[in-house]
Amino acid sequence: MNRKTVSLAFALAFFAAAGYAQDTTATDSTATDSGTATSTDSSSTDTGTSATTDTGTTSDTSTDQQADNPAANENAPPGPDANADQPKPVADSVAQPMLASGPRERNGTPLVPEQPVWNSFHGQLSAQKYSPLTQINPDNVGDLEKVWQVHTGDVSDGSGDKPATVWSATPIFANDTLYIGTPFYRVLALDPATGEQKWAFDTKSKLEALTQPALKNRGVAYWQAENPVAGKVCQKIVYIGTMDAQLFALDADTGKPCPDFGDDGVLNVDKWNTVNDSFPLSVLQPPTVAGNHLILGWAGQDWESAEAPPGAVFSVDAQTGELQWSFETLPENIRRKTGTANVWTAMSVDPGLNMVYLPVASPSPNYWGGNRTEQIPYATSTTALDLDTGKVVWSRQWVHHDIWDYDINSAPTLMDITVDGKEIPALMQGTKMGFLFVVNRETGEDVWPIEERPVPQGDGTVKGEVYAKTQPFPTKPAPLLDQSKKPEVWGIADLVSGGACSKLFDNLTYEGMYTPPTTKGEGTLAYPDSAGGVQWGGVAFDPDAQIAVVNTSHIVQYIKLWERQDYEQNAGGSGNENGFYPQKGAPYGMSLGNALNSLGMPCWKPPFGELVAIDMHTGDVKWRKPLGSSQKYGFFMPESMGSPTIGGPAVTKSGLIFIGATMDAKARAYDIQTGKELWSSQLEAPVVANPAIYEYKGREYVAFISGGNSILKPTVGDMVAVYALPEN
Repeated sequence: MNRKTVSLAFALAFFAAAGYAQDTTATDSTATDSGTATSTDSSSTDTGTSATTDTGTTSDTSTDQQADNPAANENAPPGPDANADQPKPVADSVAQPMLASGPRERNGTPLVPEQPVWNSFHGQLSAQKYSPLTQINPDNVGDLEKVWQVHTGDVSDGSGDKPATVWSATPIFANDTLYIGTPFYRVLALDPATGEQKWAFDTKSKLEALTQPALKNRGVAYWQAENPVAGKVCQKIVYIGTMDAQLFALDADTGKPCPDFGDDGVLNVDKWNTVNDSFPLSVLQPPTVAGNHLILGWAGQDWESAEAPPGAVFSVDAQTGELQWSFETLPENIRRKTGTANVWTAMSVDPGLNMVYLPVASPSPNYWGGNRTEQIPYATSTTALDLDTGKVVWSRQWVHHDIWDYDINSAPTLMDITVDGKEIPALMQGTKMGFLFVVNRETGEDVWPIEERPVPQGDGTVKGEVYAKTQPFPTKPAPLLDQSKKPEVWGIADLVSGGACSKLFDNLTYEGMYTPPTTKGEGTLAYPDSAGGVQWGGVAFDPDAQIAVVNTSHIVQYIKLWERQDYEQNAGGSGNENGFYPQKGAPYGMSLGNALNSLGMPCWKPPFGELVAIDMHTGDVKWRKPLGSSQKYGFFMPESMGSPTIGGPAVTKSGLIFIGATMDAKARAYDIQTGKELWSSQLEAPVVANPAIYEYKGREYVAFISGGNSILKPTVGDMVAVYALPEN
């Protein structure tokens, strides 16, 4: 066979055998969203882990207008609408920042810590995923070797008595220890140089898929006292949450529960779940630790019901678990008929401004908004709160009246940039839509213009719905994928399926990215899909080079609304984030599918995923390239096609990008200036989180968690793999 024939054969074998993308599109399920309202309320050890030294590394040297908040002091949401029964266009009035107070002055706390730290989910509170370490650089990264690996034993492919695992944790390095949370809700404390276990703690949480289709964990959080009390326990604490809404606090030195926190070391977060409490407030994302605050969001259950617990963010005392304040994202008058608009992913903090930045998800139900035609300014937004009070400083809504499940799904990246010679305290928000919104993080005002543009108004088939007239579009940076036109059909997939792809695309409603869901035909073409152009890994940033780096996925889905009677007659099963979902309480059920032909091949033209670098002086793309390769059952597709990605990058001062995120389960390193691939190593399952970079006893390490996510491929893992340069 010639090369093209081989490639086609591989394509057919790979996609047909794998049923590719039957599961490639999901979001981290949780998504949910909601308004505002800040209330001030108050004021065993397990050794089942093994570490081995391994040098089996492969080296590849080839290459919002709301005017000022009318109730700024109360953080009150918009009041009841006297004309609520009269449908009216919604949400084109929240394009400019909802500024509740004027610009703040920073104190002397630097945005980027002066010393290398990786003691939180995104490395630092700024979410830059940046390390100032330089020992590993573009010249020697090809020599990296795996210096230790650990298999935790906490893994399930779903074939046994446990749901499948999804492990999206990033290790944290603190207290001279590498701390890791597992999808069985255990905490491991490991020697950072050898992987030898120091201690382990088992929460003994129910291993049941209570809110998610799988057992999920995104790791742990770390706190230490500014003025520790000698001889007293829990002056350093590690936290882990569970799907049944329990937050555990453990002494970082011993792994024993902290007696002064919650109820003997356990805080029941679900005690605040008092409205539409149809599911627990799953604590899958580790808390954001800022000073003595633990900022908690929660994950929920998407697509099941119109009514769901309303989005709320809680700040609790890091040592006692006592509630300090809470922030409600849904206006009080509609909380009982909708829900979510929660924060299920990481947050970022500027200690100098004393502000925490929330990426807020969409309200329920996700694909029909007839029960929530009132404005919900904080839904699908970035909202900045005062860290001590939880009061809104500013807010920007990125999708008005979200009916596409376009949650804001990653922590905004805080960065100081110089544009046209002017230094700007900026914030970049990556989004599922493939847009990167850049604003002044003190005020929420545009850095480059963000324009309100008219969007499609539906085909009239959906009752009760009232669409937003406009949506925000950034003028810079350019979109990470081209949503300005209907994606092209992939010729190979169309040919081998006898034109099925073209037929499918012809039967899908499409008038642009914000085409509303419909009841007609096969439904509405959705691009990007609900998993998004950007995932929870978010944007990394090199503050010296002023380069932002982000990985993206290019996936086409289609969404259809079903009249209730039709839904009951036609609904089939559901997979991991696709299939049929009832949206109970709404007049429509919904179905979500990936645009595949009968052989399982993607109908849209590759690339399926890319890595993109942006010059933040200008907002221009510096380079972009396909990232990784699509792979299952041993067949690799050409890297020129790229791979759907989950997870994200980390960057170093020496000019490197480290990233996993791809279907082919490889860890990779790239030159940040050119995008050239400099190194790779094969792992057992995709790395679906950001790597961690740390220094211990003078040696620099890079740690990847190879845990997998069935959204990408069925293979899951329980492997921690740590790399360093050879010792002399």
